[in-house]
Amino acid sequence: MTKRREFIKKTALGSAGVTIGAMAFSAKSYGSIIGSNDRIHLAQIGIRNQGTVHIDNYCNIKDSHNVTLNVLCDTDENLFDAKAKIVSEKTGVKPKLEWDLRKVLDNEEIDAVSIATPNHWHALASIWAMQAGKHVYVEKPASHNIWEGRKMIQAAQKTGLTVQVGLTNRSYNNVREAIQFLHEGGIGKVYMARALTFKLRNSYGTAENSRPPEGFHYDQWLGPALYRPYNDKRSHYNWHWYWDTGNGDSGNTGTHQLDIARWGLQKNEHPETIYSMGGIYGFNLDDCLPENCTPGTRVYGDVNTYGHDKSAQETPNIQTGLFKYADGTMLEYEARGRYTNHEGSGGQEVGNLFYGEDGWLEISGNSWRAFHHRETQPFASSKANGEQTATLYSNFIETIRSGDHKMLQCDMHEGFYSTALPLLANISYRVKRELKFMGDYERFANDSEADTMLSRIYREPYVVPDKV
Repeated sequence: MTKRREFIKKTALGSAGVTIGAMAFSAKSYGSIIGSNDRIHLAQIGIRNQGTVHIDNYCNIKDSHNVTLNVLCDTDENLFDAKAKIVSEKTGVKPKLEWDLRKVLDNEEIDAVSIATPNHWHALASIWAMQAGKHVYVEKPASHNIWEGRKMIQAAQKTGLTVQVGLTNRSYNNVREAIQFLHEGGIGKVYMARALTFKLRNSYGTAENSRPPEGFHYDQWLGPALYRPYNDKRSHYNWHWYWDTGNGDSGNTGTHQLDIARWGLQKNEHPETIYSMGGIYGFNLDDCLPENCTPGTRVYGDVNTYGHDKSAQETPNIQTGLFKYADGTMLEYEARGRYTNHEGSGGQEVGNLFYGEDGWLEISGNSWRAFHHRETQPFASSKANGEQTATLYSNFIETIRSGDHKMLQCDMHEGFYSTALPLLANISYRVKRELKFMGDYERFANDSEADTMLSRIYREPYVVPDKV
């Protein structure tokens, strides 16, 4: 048992070939060592909102011998009772509860961690976990900035551990079917894709700085981010809309759609040219609940504001991003956070459009349709059912069991290149100009200001190491 558990943690290098990103490693097959009834012991780090989705998925894995959710970890202890109840009712296991992820990583019984923290914690939590010998499932975007995403790839390459990024569309039958149709030339050579994220979001209002709630370990929650006084409008979920902790809707829902677009275009590289513009539009007093709006308050930070004075967010709610690859292929991204029309033939708000020499194709939710030339009726459409053959969560567990990283539906390499797209767009938005990106070096051409946004200043001791 000691040898088996040591293997799970370290995926020792051996005879069978495993590829992670651009570097190849040899890894002994996990499946050849453990029996079918041996469990993988898992810790869930981050249990609010998306963390609950993780919990439900692991608890619902049909083969109960596959995984046991042993530990729940979150900086907010107020969540513990409700989330622990989900695990115990679904599996009969009473999970341990911990607010400090470092203690979880010190637990030698834990084989793998699933990370659903705010974005600014993704890279450091993943790297620390790999350094502790744990396999990692990490939510999208894989990292908060470009530099630390590259460090995650290096850590995965060095350790040979399983790392899955939570771009969940990759497990849906119809999305996979549509991508295969594109790759097989269904609409001819594809020269452009559009990724759409139209999600109506009202203002979250403003609040005065205050003390963190009892049981909320705020310093640990801030982690790598620079210190700021606690503010209710910057913490739970609202962290998405501040540059210190989130990446706006481009790095939120947008990462999913940009991933599909890049996948369909078969671009396993960075774009060469990036340009993004937008702003914060449409907020006014009517958009705020009375308890969330303080008369006379203004926005924080240097942002463009139009027609509102009640939102404290920094990231844009309207944003367009344009990406051009070395061969001229175009990728367009659009986020609309206010009232909008639909696009595509099916009236989609979140989805993808692909344009080829022989027609166009749309992916909307769990369905797709393709159209020839100027025809208004589709000539091809979804054949598979809209379900998942295997979720990314079960795929993660089975890949750990097999030791074959080729099984992963979204490895760290894929997750990083898709994550880089919204991160690059946000840099262009913030510096207010078109950028030329040197993908081989992951630096901008002759733009030191933009280069500073490829990484961040870390707060001790929560520092992503230069050498992983």
